[in-house]
Amino acid sequence: MATYIKRGQSNAAIREADAGIKTTVEKMIRDIELRGDEAVRGYSASLDHWSPATFRLTAAEIDEIIAQTPATVIADIKFAQQQIRFFAEQQRASIQDIEIETLPGVFLGHKNIPVNSAGCYIPGGRYPMVASSHMSILTAKVAGVKRVIACTPPINGKIPAATVCAMHFAGADEIYILGGVQALCAMAIGTDTIAGVDMIAGPGNAFVAEAKRQLYGRVGIDLFAGPTEILVIADETADAEMVACDLLGQAEHGPGSPGVLITTSPALAQETLREIEKQLAVLPTADIARVAWENNGSVMIVEDEAEAIREADELAYEHVEVLTRDPQLFLDNMTNYGALFLGPETNVAYGDKVIGTNHTLPTRQAARYTGGLWVGKFLKNCTYQRCTPEASAMIGEYAMRLCDLEGFAGHREQAALRVRRYG
Repeated sequence: MATYIKRGQSNAAIREADAGIKTTVEKMIRDIELRGDEAVRGYSASLDHWSPATFRLTAAEIDEIIAQTPATVIADIKFAQQQIRFFAEQQRASIQDIEIETLPGVFLGHKNIPVNSAGCYIPGGRYPMVASSHMSILTAKVAGVKRVIACTPPINGKIPAATVCAMHFAGADEIYILGGVQALCAMAIGTDTIAGVDMIAGPGNAFVAEAKRQLYGRVGIDLFAGPTEILVIADETADAEMVACDLLGQAEHGPGSPGVLITTSPALAQETLREIEKQLAVLPTADIARVAWENNGSVMIVEDEAEAIREADELAYEHVEVLTRDPQLFLDNMTNYGALFLGPETNVAYGDKVIGTNHTLPTRQAARYTGGLWVGKFLKNCTYQRCTPEASAMIGEYAMRLCDLEGFAGHREQAALRVRRYG
């Protein structure tokens, strides 16, 4: 039976915090609906201390930013985008339109049609999330989205140059220096200066995740991708230094980021706790990571790998690292996760930044019903049908009787008209 030797805050405490966020976001959405650009500018000024003449960067401004960015930074961005583009292109190639003749003269098919416009949010705040540019903008463009706009916040009152470079190279058609809930609302609702989009995508903090939740239906969203989560599954073959390093590497995202260790080794559990304290003493981002670990870190000891799989699937975490003797066992048997990182040779940072898979992934147990962001999220699977006259008359006979069964007279007449016309 699984036992915790350390446990993060309860779901009740998390829900209580969420309630305050929900109310704040509701007010902001109503305000932006009513006042448009004026409200957007007000929130940007008060929250980000940013109120330029226009939030959108001109082509000349983008060119100037690129010219002033070190060549090594640009080369690294382009390398990462090459990996992400290639994997996204392979995913897109795997999605095929179909048309089949299901009965003589009856043709059914589907087309995968890109949404016409998408808004991508690139988080900022303490960290310039350069990689999120690749993950959302580039993926949308590979999917075939015609208009992709993107927002990212200023950092300490300045334009994040590397992020802008990445947004441009990824293919953004419009780039806005605008952050938080106000950015999501501007893209989803539209204002006098920002034309609204059909879908919004990208990760963010709890406020961004809640804004996406409340805006869903008015526009499409990719998924609910809130504060990052990491689960490490380890056995006695793992080393505590690596386990602790990988847990803290995600904890630095923010104070609300949970991290969990599930292990079959009580010795590794205790050693990892000691190693975390050791690494926090020297980690430059320990001010954030310590709060996240102390409030949201958990360590669970399980009997065997089968129990580890059951507990991991119950958690349904965003990132799952498998540091065990047989990582393949978890790939073959786990069903609820955002992304798996198999073996000590890989880690979440690779997936977050460069290796090619997408880093916008489901959190808060959303992995029970959805995967992460990929080209398919920007596509609408739309069906169609057509019949020959003879097939229409044949199908119509069945349709008439089935409509009678349900009492739909108008539906029955649609079918009956074709039977009379083509029979």
